[in-house]
Amino acid sequence: MLSEEVLKAVFPLLDGVDLAVCMVVCKQWRHMAQDDYFWKCVCAKRWPSICKRPNSHTVTYYRIYRTFYKRQRPQTLLPPRLSFDDLEFFIDIWNEDELVFSEVVPGPVLQTGIKFLPTGICNTLKFHLESPEYKMTLPVDPRFNIPWGDTVSISVLVERKDSNKVACIINKSLFDYIDRSASRALAFEYLNFSPNYPFISGIRAWISLLFLEDGDDGIIDVFGIEMDFRNTASSKDE
Repeated sequence: MLSEEVLKAVFPLLDGVDLAVCMVVCKQWRHMAQDDYFWKCVCAKRWPSICKRPNSHTVTYYRIYRTFYKRQRPQTLLPPRLSFDDLEFFIDIWNEDELVFSEVVPGPVLQTGIKFLPTGICNTLKFHLESPEYKMTLPVDPRFNIPWGDTVSISVLVERKDSNKVACIINKSLFDYIDRSASRALAFEYLNFSPNYPFISGIRAWISLLFLEDGDDGIIDVFGIEMDFRNTASSKDE
């Protein structure tokens, strides 16, 4: 009798795993641990509001715990389903209505980036391009010039070579933000995801023109293009 009183005092203090272990010790412990009061104590620690339900419910707290408790197991991330080797990017840039850049860029080229920076770039841009944050950059060859004040727009499509499926990343977005201190003109587009993911929003794809200023002539000399998904991805795998 004394041992039962001790168990009745100890069982409410246990978590669900330990209480379940007690059920396999012996018949006496199993019989006592099946008392739904003890399982109500366990559920009250994990889900306090569940104990506010009307007493007319027939589902036991032991059943509730077994239904909703899952032991957390470490999960390994699956490898990326896409590789840069599977992608081709179609980049078109207009100055007013004149097409000034149009290239099909293989994914590995965009991934490789700009190996040799031109002389004369500002320190802020140099620091940005040499920082460890993941970027996708492309040298512009031959370079093109744009007068200050002109309307410049860009479109970017991407194709999966293994399936021939094409998606739009940027659709005639304007470079309407120019950071002269960093020698970058920026445009962006909000990404449209599948209707199967209605809660994903506000993720932008960014495109930057990297340029040098050509003296006092009001001309920017574009030597590179940068693309990133800074709202959601900061590494190659992402």
